[in-house]
Amino acid sequence: MTFRNLARRALSRQTRDPGSERIDEGQARMAERKHAEAAAATDVTIAGADWYGLDISDRNYSRTLFSDLDMTEATSAGAVFKECTFRRAKFNCSRHEGSAFINCTFVGCNFYDVDFNDCKFVGSMFDSCKFDATRVKGGNWSFVGLSGADLRSAVFIDAVLREADLTGARCESGTMTGLDLSGAWLQNANFSGCDLRGSDLSSIEPETVTLKRAVITIEQSVMICEAMGLVVRAS
Repeated sequence: MTFRNLARRALSRQTRDPGSERIDEGQARMAERKHAEAAAATDVTIAGADWYGLDISDRNYSRTLFSDLDMTEATSAGAVFKECTFRRAKFNCSRHEGSAFINCTFVGCNFYDVDFNDCKFVGSMFDSCKFDATRVKGGNWSFVGLSGADLRSAVFIDAVLREADLTGARCESGTMTGLDLSGAWLQNANFSGCDLRGSDLSSIEPETVTLKRAVITIEQSVMICEAMGLVVRAS
């Protein structure tokens, strides 16, 4: 481990509340959800926990508020977080395989250089999070709230995002290939230069999104033309 990382971890221990893992009667910030559903109330608070480089495979948490969690370079396989809230959590450089974050709320979290492979985020909400170099491969992200999210450097491949809220999302020059976007909310999303090949674009209303220079297949171009009211003929 580098000197800088050692110094950072030492400082984290000095400033962390020694009674950080405790029961708390308060609730996490209620982020706005699709269909106006409120975020789940939390019963337990874990504040300032240092999970740097830990293997958290098979851990199971529910209705827990994680405040200022450091999960940098952590790994997980089969971990389960249900109806949890993460505030200002650092997921930087972590790797997750087959883990589940069901109906969770993420507020001000950093997902820099994270890998989520075959993970489940059904019903989760993201508010003011950073997705620089985030990589998602496979998994189920249906009903997630990514309204206004900056996904320009993120990579989403072969994942399910049915009825996901991508309203106003910034996806310019991003990669969103092989996605199931059926029923997704895409109004005012910007897909300029985005690679959308193989994704289900049946929910796109061309007049409400930006598609300039987006990369699509012949089949997808026909679908978009038909959505614009054009009649497509072979000759």
